[in-house]
Amino acid sequence: MAYIDDPETQRANLSFIRTSMKEPLLSREHEQDLALRWRDKSDERALHELVRSYTRLVISTASRFRNYGLPMGDLVQEGNVGLMQAAARFEPDREVRFSTYATWWIRSAIQDYILRNWSIVRTGTTAAQKSLFFNLRRLRAKINDINAGAMSQDARLKVAKELKVSLQEVESMEVRLGGGDQSLNAPIAEAGDDSWQDFLPDQRPTPDLVVTGLRDSASRS
Repeated sequence: MAYIDDPETQRANLSFIRTSMKEPLLSREHEQDLALRWRDKSDERALHELVRSYTRLVISTASRFRNYGLPMGDLVQEGNVGLMQAAARFEPDREVRFSTYATWWIRSAIQDYILRNWSIVRTGTTAAQKSLFFNLRRLRAKINDINAGAMSQDARLKVAKELKVSLQEVESMEVRLGGGDQSLNAPIAEAGDDSWQDFLPDQRPTPDLVVTGLRDSASRS
């Protein structure tokens, strides 16, 4: 079940999202220039612009994990940690867009946060159990077993086979993940028409926090 923020937090989230979505998209050339300026000259202004421009990617990724019962603001904050790690490690000389590179780091940071903080997941210690935790809903939809009730036995067997886990593990995780998910069509704030889904196609840390973490990384490289 998705975490429901209090009204004040909802308004703050909405304001932050609207601001982030106004950041201009970067061309490949501009993106590469910013990355080179940060890597070669430790240009903090270039770093700030690169991070700001891809905060929308953090929001999009975090929105897809809202049904794990943790505050959206926390997911975004952890996603920003991943974004900063990506900025610290990105090699602009390679033929890959920063968004492609950063997506892995953002998703990994958010998933690690969920695994550390959601008590239900603390028993999922193996790689297979973690995969089951993050993929059960997706696989259930893939095999068209999307009824509101319990999974069919056939669906459980298919999931167990695909993820190489036992039927008992599937049944156990199904119980743990039970409960309705909040739709992405649900409004961000109690008053207003904006929904989380509105921001999918497309809390940022302060510039000082970004630079503090990345300056040390750059000095060590």
